[in-house]
Amino acid sequence: MVEFTDMQVNINTYAGIDEVGRGPLAGPVVAAAVVLGDAYEWVGLKNSNMLTPKRREACAIEIRQNALAWSIGRCEAEEIDQYNIFNASLLAMRRAFEGLTLGAELAFVDGKYSPELSVRSYAVIKGDQHVPAISAASILAKVTRDLEMCELDKSYPNYGFAKHKGYPTAYHMDALKQHGPCSHHRRSFKPVANVLK
Repeated sequence: MVEFTDMQVNINTYAGIDEVGRGPLAGPVVAAAVVLGDAYEWVGLKNSNMLTPKRREACAIEIRQNALAWSIGRCEAEEIDQYNIFNASLLAMRRAFEGLTLGAELAFVDGKYSPELSVRSYAVIKGDQHVPAISAASILAKVTRDLEMCELDKSYPNYGFAKHKGYPTAYHMDALKQHGPCSHHRRSFKPVANVLK
C-alpha cells in the first residue's frame, strides 16, 4: 500500500481502478478502470458514495466523454459463488484494466489489495478520496451497477432490486424468504444459503 501523495506520476500514465457490489446478496460485482488524461479540467470527482445519484450520473457521462480511456469489468453471481467475493472482485478489476483501449504504465487500485496486472499496481487506502482516476472509476462502476440492478428489477419485480440494489435490507430479506432466491442471487452468501436450506 502507498500514500498517493508520496508519488510523482504523470496523469497520462496511470489508470485508476475501483469496484462496487461486494456486499449485496444478488447481482454482479462491477469494476471500472479509468485513464483520465490532462486535456480536460476535472472538477468535483469524489468517492461515488459522497455524491447524489443525479450527480453521479452526470459525472459518469462526463467521464465517458472526456477520459482518455475507460472500461468496465464484472463477475456474475455464479462466478462469485465459484471464486468467492474477494477473488471475484480482483478478477473484475483485472478484466476492467485489460479492457482499456489505451495502455497505462501503472495502476492505482482502491483498497488494501491489488489484482495481478501486466503493469505495476499499487493498492491505495481510501484511494477514491485521494486519486482522481480512482474516484472516476468508483463513479463509473457505481452508476453501471445501479442501472443494471434497476433493469434486473423489471425481470424480477418481487425482490425490489431497484430500491436496494441487492443489499441485505429488511425488504430484500423478507422477499428472499417469501420467494426464494432467483438466478442472480449469490448462493454462497449466508443469508441466501440459509433460505435454500
